Amino acid sequence: MEGVAESLYLIKVGEIALKGENRSYFEAKLRQNIRRKLKGVGSLAITGGSGRFTLRAPRSADRAIREALSTTFGITSFSPTLRTAKEIDEIKMAALELTGAIEPELLAQSFKVDARRSDKSFPFRSYDLASLLGRHLLDRFPTLSVDVHRPRWTLNVEIREKAFLYIDRREGPGGLPVGCAGRGMLLLSGGIDSPVAGYLMAKRGLHLDAVYFHTYPYTSPQAEDKVKSLARILAPYLGGINLLVVPFTECQMRIRERAPAEETTLLMRACMMKIAEMLAERRRAASLVTGEALSQVASQTPESIHFTGSVTSLPVFRPLIGFDKEEIIAVARRIGTFETSILPYDDCCALFAPKHPLIRPEFARMRDSFSRLAIEPLLAEAVGRAERSFFAASQTVAEAGDAPAQEAPAP
Repeated sequence: MEGVAESLYLIKVGEIALKGENRSYFEAKLRQNIRRKLKGVGSLAITGGSGRFTLRAPRSADRAIREALSTTFGITSFSPTLRTAKEIDEIKMAALELTGAIEPELLAQSFKVDARRSDKSFPFRSYDLASLLGRHLLDRFPTLSVDVHRPRWTLNVEIREKAFLYIDRREGPGGLPVGCAGRGMLLLSGGIDSPVAGYLMAKRGLHLDAVYFHTYPYTSPQAEDKVKSLARILAPYLGGINLLVVPFTECQMRIRERAPAEETTLLMRACMMKIAEMLAERRRAASLVTGEALSQVASQTPESIHFTGSVTSLPVFRPLIGFDKEEIIAVARRIGTFETSILPYDDCCALFAPKHPLIRPEFARMRDSFSRLAIEPLLAEAVGRAERSFFAASQTVAEAGDAPAQEAPAP
C-alpha cells in the first residue's frame, strides 16, 4: 500500500474515454490542467489513461487536491484510494484500514461491497470477492449490517493492474478539459446569466478570457468589484481567467447623442460585441461567448440577436439560448455565482436601458443607425484603455470573495 506520507487518488473521466485516436490529446490536456492547479503543492505523479488516472501527492496537500479536482473539467469523480497488490490478504487488510478510518457513527450503519474485476485472471469473481470482504468486515465490526440495495456507505474494490479500494467518492464537474477547444472571449456582466454561460463553455473545453464594460461614473466601483468577484469564483473552473475592464462611457455618450432612445440598447450591445471581437483578436481568441437566452429581454429576440451578432465575424456561442431563468439560476447556485450576481450594483446595460426598447428591429435600419454613429475611433480607444487583471485557477471557490487580483501574465 502507499506510504503514510502520501495520498493516492483514483480519478475517473467520462467523455474523454469515448474519444478515438485523438484521446491521448485530451488526456494530456487533463493532466496538464491538474498539474497547473496544483503547482507548488509538492511532488506529484499522474499516471494512467483509458478512463482512469491515479494521482499520488503529499498527504499534506489533501485539501488543495480535493478543491482542485472538484473544479477541473474532464473529471467525473475522484476518490482517496488505497492501492495494493492483487493478493487477497493485502486486499482484506486495506478493506479493514479504510473501514476503520470512516466516521464512527457509520460503523453502526448499513454498507455493501461493490467489487469489479477487470483482470479476469484474478482468482475471485466479483461477487465472490464482494461476499468475502463483506464477511471479513462484519467479523471485525459487528455493529455493521449489510444492505445491498440502499446502503449507507459502500466499499468499492476494482481489480485492474493493481487492486484499488475506496469509500469516499466525490463528484467532478464532467465535461472536457479546459483548453482542448481553443480560446474564447466571454462578455461578462454583473448579472446571473453570463457567468453561467462562461462555466458551460469552459465545460466544453473552451479556455476563456472575459471583458467587462464599465461606464464610470454612471456605474459604481462596487459594480466593477462585483464582476471581479465573479471572475474569482469562475477562475478555478476556467483554469484561471484574465478579466479586461473596458472604459465604455464615451461610447455610451455617443450612442445617446446620435441614436433614437429605442435603439440605444441594441446599439450599445453591438458596440460591446465589436469591442469584444477586437480584444479577442489581441488575445488570439477565436470565438465570443454571451449569456443571451432567447426572448428573455428585448435585446435577445431573434431579430435583435441577428443584428448584434452581425457586427462580428467571429462565431458567437450562446449556451443559454434555450434555458429558462430558473434553469440558469439553478446552475448559478451550484457553481457559487448566484449570491454575488444578485448584489444590487447595476451594470451599464441596466442603467441605460430605454423605457420602450425595440423588440423586433428592422435589420437594415439598425445597420444604418450603427454606421451613422461613426463610433469606430471610440471603440478602438476603449480597447486601448482596457485594464487587465488575472485570477488564478488555484483560488478556491470558498476563498474567492476575499482574494486580491494578481497581475496578469503577458498575452
